Amino acid sequence: MVNSPIKTFVIDTNVFIHRPDAILSFRDNEIVIPLWVLEELDHLKSYSDERGRNARRAIRLLDEISRKGKLYEGVKLENGSVLSVALQYAKDAPIDFPADKPDNKIILTAYELQRRGKQVFFVSKDINARVKATALGIRAVDYEKQKVNIEKLYSGYTELNVSIEVYRTVLSEGEIPWGEEFFPNQFVVMKSKDEPGPLVARYLKRKGVLKRVSLEASPVCGVKALNLQQRMAFELLLDPEVSLVTLVGKAGTGKTLLAIAAGLKTAIEEQAFSRVLVSRPVIPLGKDIGYLPGAKEEKLSHWMQPLFDNLDYILSVYKRPNLKNLDQLMASKYIEIEAITYIRGRSLPGQYIIIDEAQNLSPHEVKTIVSRAGQGTKVVLTGDPYQIDSPYLDANSNGLSYLVEVFKGQELFGHVTLQKSERSVLAELAAELL
Repeated sequence: MVNSPIKTFVIDTNVFIHRPDAILSFRDNEIVIPLWVLEELDHLKSYSDERGRNARRAIRLLDEISRKGKLYEGVKLENGSVLSVALQYAKDAPIDFPADKPDNKIILTAYELQRRGKQVFFVSKDINARVKATALGIRAVDYEKQKVNIEKLYSGYTELNVSIEVYRTVLSEGEIPWGEEFFPNQFVVMKSKDEPGPLVARYLKRKGVLKRVSLEASPVCGVKALNLQQRMAFELLLDPEVSLVTLVGKAGTGKTLLAIAAGLKTAIEEQAFSRVLVSRPVIPLGKDIGYLPGAKEEKLSHWMQPLFDNLDYILSVYKRPNLKNLDQLMASKYIEIEAITYIRGRSLPGQYIIIDEAQNLSPHEVKTIVSRAGQGTKVVLTGDPYQIDSPYLDANSNGLSYLVEVFKGQELFGHVTLQKSERSVLAELAAELL
């Protein structure tokens, strides 16, 4: 019977991989790390990918804490919690629960602590592990830090019914003074019952105005905005005052195409950036891309093919005599295709950085990448939060969704959620129905 007023949080390995300092999120309670979590972290520390780096960070933190006391007895943390390492697991579970796997030993550790009268919560990013823990009668929860409600995710724009006077002022003057009703760089689709079509304006907090956005802008590197959201996206992508842009949308909405087109325009035509650096996460089947045969370029070619497809399309509509094909474009050094693994540790000033498929990154990984931006660099992240390949992320906990919510009040940030697929009628139906 549970009689302890103190909660006992048993932390699974994947929580440390998601956030190495996760133990600092639990205040004034008991934190227990099963010995087999340490074994798994020790195994992962040799990996060269993000899992390995996070495992090493977690181990260093635990080593630092261990110097302040005895982990098998419990060490008091600055946040008021007590951290300990559990050395025993229940060997007589009430059901046939094999203990030959480290994952099961971790769950059985939580079960043993609960049998001793502790108010146990098993914390894991692994859905199946949480289900198994629940089958043993253990309360299992996800690691909720850095999670957002995807259903209420900031869209970057809103509709507003305005008077005929406001509508005509924006139409004739190009802007109108406005209070702090909106987020910086939020778009407002103005409608008036006495006017036939909407006006689109962007809230500029520094000036305190709603500034009209022209819907008849010229194509960008041959790419033309096909709907209101795409026009909003171009407005942010081409604005030198907006250093961080996120584009969220389902397949076929044009997120990556718009970002690359805008990047090439600002780098080639305006010379505002030294080059465009385009990257996307490599979700490996093994330890890392290094286990695949061939040179780095060969290894990356299959992962980066969607980016090459977008570049091929842009070159087919962007007529420049010295950039007739993909080989010429790559040789020009205006653009570089790179895996996110190789961005870590670099200083990237004066570049237009595009991170595609950013929904497959954790909040910690997104922080690491955005913090690489040097002076004069612009960062664009694109992705679909509902299409996630990482086993421990979902629409609410991925780094892209988290970044949108955290940055939405900042003047250097802009965001647009793209709704309509422009790839084809078939692609639109597939995105909606399947």
